[in-house]
This record gives sequence, structure tokens and C-alpha cells, in this order.
Amino acid sequence: MSLLGGLLVWVALGTCAAVVQPPLLPDRSAIVQLFEWTFKEIEEECKNFLGPYGFAGVQTSPINEYIVINPSRPWYERYQPISYKIISRSGNEDEFKKMVETCNKVGVRIFVDVVFNHMSGDAPNARGTGGSPADPKNKYYPAVPYNKSHFHSTCSIESYQNAHEVRNCELVGLRDLDQSQFYVREKIIEYLNHLIDLGVGGFRVDAVKHMWPADVQYIYSKVKSLSTVHGFKAGTKPYIYQEVIDLGGEGIKATEYTDFGSVVDFVYSREVGKAFGGRNQLKWLRSYGTSWGILPSEKSLAFIDNHDNQRDGGEDILSYKRPREYKMANAFMLSWPHGTKRIMSSYDFTERDQGPPHNKDNSIAPVIRKPDMSCGGGWICEHRWRQIYNMVGFNNAVKGTVVKNFWDNGNNQIAYCRGNKGFIAFNGENSNMDVLLQTCLPAGTYCDVISGSRQGNGRCSGKSIIVDSSGMGKINIPRDGEDGVLAIHLNVRV
Repeated sequence: MSLLGGLLVWVALGTCAAVVQPPLLPDRSAIVQLFEWTFKEIEEECKNFLGPYGFAGVQTSPINEYIVINPSRPWYERYQPISYKIISRSGNEDEFKKMVETCNKVGVRIFVDVVFNHMSGDAPNARGTGGSPADPKNKYYPAVPYNKSHFHSTCSIESYQNAHEVRNCELVGLRDLDQSQFYVREKIIEYLNHLIDLGVGGFRVDAVKHMWPADVQYIYSKVKSLSTVHGFKAGTKPYIYQEVIDLGGEGIKATEYTDFGSVVDFVYSREVGKAFGGRNQLKWLRSYGTSWGILPSEKSLAFIDNHDNQRDGGEDILSYKRPREYKMANAFMLSWPHGTKRIMSSYDFTERDQGPPHNKDNSIAPVIRKPDMSCGGGWICEHRWRQIYNMVGFNNAVKGTVVKNFWDNGNNQIAYCRGNKGFIAFNGENSNMDVLLQTCLPAGTYCDVISGSRQGNGRCSGKSIIVDSSGMGKINIPRDGEDGVLAIHLNVRV
């Protein structure tokens, strides 16, 4: 669309599509990105792990039909749509519907990664995961249907300082849809509304900075309220969080999209990664908030890593490949009151484009769940690491409280309370942390949820922390321990 046209539509719409907070159960607050999982595996995980351990939601990979790239089947084929039919390596529409119903019943909401900035790139004899043909060279996708008239003219993005190019030209050769057209908008809205009818709670929207703000705002404003059949309150709007990669220095800003949706906060990811990766002192985190360049809490989707920046983010991004620092970073995110929190659940990769674990027929391999609750078969399952799932419980326990009694040693040992409900400490130094600190908790013995869990017999499988009548507790985190963090809360008093 033209810049003038975009401004006119912007004025006409105003800010009618306000930012919506996620429709999560009141005692839950963290979403997990189950990257490349099948619908059947997600359904099982909701029933047997996510629901019981207090997770609030799941972000799926794109579920619509996308191009098949043989023989390698890279992960990024998911982001090259062929149609809006629900048929992917994760499963078909019936399997998706069953998964959503099951997850909703156990209090876990589903958020779908949706791609509508573009269709697939050029490929001879292109076929989708559901068998639909396409002619990307001529911008023809009969399974939608879209033809050449529904796309912007072919051009490449030469400069990310040029907003017109970024929004009207092709991202790495992917055919760029023109969302200013009524027909294109209606096809996208139809797809999103169908997902709502199936019971989803919202969407992660891909490549949003490559679309004009007025166009996406219009689309969001026409999406229906969530389904009461699936347990949502009448009139509840879907939670929308948008991928707008803004690390500074470009012509498009994340704040151009925050009036009508939350934004995936890449600065949050970078700054927490720098701190726990040893490139900034932990003591400075006492002021962690918008002064650091991150988005306001109510507009931020906070995360440590995702499928993109764990591959391309550089040394500032922590992932499962640096487990000790990564667990500390996630513990900070899950203990610091800012944003809607999303945890990454990966598969192991040694090459950037490597697809998920798969069988000989290229179907996605099952997730191997071990007796200790970790995963095998090439699946990392960070959300099943004790140090992460127990911090989800911490996050739920301290919901609604603020940071109190922030302490630091002048360098990389820090600690703080969350109201009178929780306490956490970090040791980011090459020396032992052995100090008496105010925990803000009532007197008693508490289980450290990082080193272990509270058992049914009223004992701790890991460290025990004794809090005296004045709220003081002896905190010990050795420099060479498995974990550089300790956390306790009211729900783990024995």
C-alpha cells in the first residue's frame, strides 16, 4: 500500500484495537514454545506435564499448509505458506482440534504462530504439505486462491532504513502479499477466525515489521472474540503478540505496533543474555525495565531465546547450548515482574537450517520422555528441566507482587524478594556466595526449587533453606555448583 493510504487508514481506525492481555487462567502466567512438536505430542504434554506443572499456554509452530523443501526439510519451510489449510508435519485439522480441546480442559491455552506477510518463495513444481500445487514464480497459489494481483510488485529489500522497501518488497524472496487489499485481508481474517472457532487463545504473528501498521491493525480489529464454547469469557479478545525485530538502528520501530498488540521483545532477550552471559554486571539488573530500552511490561512478550535468535542472535543470546547461564537467565525472567513470559523448548541442532528429529519417511519423530522427566530422541525440552519448570511454579506463586529488598555485592551476586511470597538469589561470579540475606518470608524451612523439589512426605529433594523469625536466611551458592541460582517461595515451605 502507499504511505499516504496507510496514514489515512491509520487515522480512520484510531486505536480501536487496544493491547489485550493473554486470556490465561488466573493462577498461571508462562507460555512455552513447543517448536516443531506434533499436535498429538502437544496434546499428551498438556495432559501429563504442562497442566499439572502450572504452565499457562503453548505456542505452536505454524500449522497451515506450507511448501515441502526436499530432501532436507529445513525448519524454515514452515514459514513459507502454500495455503491456509490446517495440514502440516504436525498433523491435520482433526488432530489440531482435538489437541486444542484437550489443552483447554487442563487450563493450557493454545497460541498459533501465524504467517500472513507472505507466501512461499520460488521453487519448481512446488507442493504443499497437504499436496496443494503452487506456482510461486508467477505468484499463483490456487489453494487459497491468490494470484499475481494480490501481491506487491517484485523487489528486494536493499536497506532496512527504508520502511517502504521493508514493507513492500520481498523478505528473502518470499512472495509479499498486499494486505491493503480487501480480498487479501478477508482471506487472512477468515483463517484467524477459523482458528478461534477451534478454540485457540491468540496468535504469534510472524514478520510484522514487513507489513504496514494500519493493515495489520485493520486485520486484528476484524478478528472475532474468543470462543465461549472452549471456556473463554464472552467478549474476550485474542492475545496477539507480534514479531517486530527492533534492536535499534533501523527505519522501523517496535513502538509503531504497540497500540494494537503486544510485541516480541528482542531487546529483552539480548539484555538478559548479556547480563547472564558475562557481558554486563548483574548488579545493574536492579533497574531492569524500560530504561534499558525494553518495551513496557503490558506490551512485552519477554523471552530468553526463540527458534530464530538461538541460531542467528550471536554471542549475546543464551540457549540450551550454555545450560548453566541459560537456566539462570530463565530464572531471572520467571522471577522478575515484566511482560508475558515465554519459554523455549528446542530440539538439538548442529547446523542452522536443520529440521526437527524425524523418521525415515520424514515424519516428525516422537518426543522421548525419560523417567527423570527430561527428553531424548534429539528433543531438548528445556521446559522439562527442573530448574525451569519449578521456576514456572515460582512465577505463579509470586504473581501480583513487586520486587523488594534488592541486594548486590557490588558485582555479580544479586538477590531480591517478590513481595512476601518469594525470594531468589544469583551467583554470577567465580567465587562462592555465602551470605545472610533478608528473604521477606515467614519463618520456616523451605525447599530450594532449583536444586530439587518439595516432596509429598514434606521433605526437600534438594537444598533446604531455614528462614528465621526476622526473615533472614543463610544463602549458599558455590561457584562450581551445577546451578548459579537458588529460589524459594511460600508454596514450598515444609
